[in-house]
Amino acid sequence: MDKFTVEEINLMCVFEGQDRTGMIAEIKNVIPHIQDSDMVELAEQVTGKLEAMSDEEFAQVALDAAE
Repeated sequence: MDKFTVEEINLMCVFEGQDRTGMIAEIKNVIPHIQDSDMVELAEQVTGKLEAMSDEEFAQVALDAAE
């Protein structure tokens, strides 16, 4: 499993408090509303990594936003 980048973790922090499948669904729901192509790419990378991991692996991900 590829580790998440700082940018990916920061994006995931926006959706924190959800389980893995909830986070995937919410990110996919906002992708059509994102105007920046780099952010769309980032969101797609995150959902791909989330879909490839188990709930147990997701539980081990530290969602600490970097400033």
